[in-house]
Amino acid sequence: MADSYDVIVIGGGPGGYVAAIRAAQLGLNTAVVEKDKAGGRCLNYACIPAKTMLHTAEVLDDAQNSAELGVKVSKASLDWNALAKRRADVSAGLSGGVEMLWQKNKVTRIEGEGSLTDDGDVKVGEDVHEAKAVILATGSVAMAIPGIDFGGRVIDTWGAWSLESQPKSLAVVGAGASGSEIASAYIRFGTAVTLIEMAPQILPLEDKDCARVVERTFKAQGIAVATGAPVADVVDTGKSVTFSYGEEKGEADYLVIAGGRAPDVEPLNLSGAKVELEENGKIKVDEAQRTSNPKIYAIGDLVRGPALAHKASEEGVVAAETIADVPTHPVDVELIPGATFCHPQVASVGLTEAQAKEAGHDVKVGKFKLGGVGASAVYDDREGMVKIVADAKYGEIVGAHIVGNSACDMISELVNVIALEGGYQELARIVHPHPTISEAILDAARAVDGWATHA
Repeated sequence: MADSYDVIVIGGGPGGYVAAIRAAQLGLNTAVVEKDKAGGRCLNYACIPAKTMLHTAEVLDDAQNSAELGVKVSKASLDWNALAKRRADVSAGLSGGVEMLWQKNKVTRIEGEGSLTDDGDVKVGEDVHEAKAVILATGSVAMAIPGIDFGGRVIDTWGAWSLESQPKSLAVVGAGASGSEIASAYIRFGTAVTLIEMAPQILPLEDKDCARVVERTFKAQGIAVATGAPVADVVDTGKSVTFSYGEEKGEADYLVIAGGRAPDVEPLNLSGAKVELEENGKIKVDEAQRTSNPKIYAIGDLVRGPALAHKASEEGVVAAETIADVPTHPVDVELIPGATFCHPQVASVGLTEAQAKEAGHDVKVGKFKLGGVGASAVYDDREGMVKIVADAKYGEIVGAHIVGNSACDMISELVNVIALEGGYQELARIVHPHPTISEAILDAARAVDGWATHA
């Protein structure tokens, strides 16, 4: 037997490290089990590296196309090695910051891979650590497409972000958030990109009107987009990858599989600890994140709802506060905003128009193009829109969707209005600063009743 703790968190990603800090803030003797770097996959291999490279793509694109803005750049080019160094430095700095936060809050780090004992304690290597409560925060693993294995030039999303040199061509399978971000970055780096999606539209989880705007912009940027196209006949030749998609045949330097992720539960001994799973393989939890074993909690990609870092962090707070027996506020998974950092960005919360109708709402919709507000010309942000989906009876906003360069920042306003039970009528009367892109939200709210000022 090793040490004893009030709380042990297995996994040091955005859910786990936040859970550990909150537990320690509440006076609980807390440890985190992490086998790799502090901050987990999101900080070191996914969210942060991806957005770092996307930012460089944005700067490069701005520099190459700045003449009409009055800025002449003789030649802007990409330094791949410098970009790779910056990507690594950003992640390393933030990972070190998480370590410092653990130290500041007196959270003990336990190196290694954690699993549950049948008694609900935590085993790391040969050591068993006693815990009054355990929070599972191990995240997820990449899912391969049936019949297509990872390896060689068939790579996952981290493989795409960490290539040692810039490829001349890239095929991305899966046009959800991760795949669209990869395609959006690499086309602006100067790589030829094919984006392939088996569903009828790219960004399958987003409202179809928003997906159309993004697809149109992607094609204008030079991305070859194929929808309704399953991938097959994949052959890694050693120098390239050949494949078929729908009725077409393709070849690229690398084939990126961005087809989704599955809960990382295999090492955890869930059955031995009597932790039940849902039919989809996720861990069954209540609103306090408690599993079927009352000693064990689970958060993030392991449980219901979207697999997003910000959801995991908030669920970690709820779990820690429940364990500490202090007032908390359960996470409403229906109010978790989605954010895709392609160009243009896409962000949403709640139901799409189609989902709202299927759910039985008497739907009213307000749509407003970003080009209608003055700030869109000032900030060169014309390609996009705001769409509000409301229920006609009381004006409840049941869904909100934004496409534009600042969409992922703008969506928080809609989340707040919905969470505070404001309707589109209230939103239509809230004064927005001028000139800002957020004025498009104001006019979208007014458009629900047909009185958008700048339509």
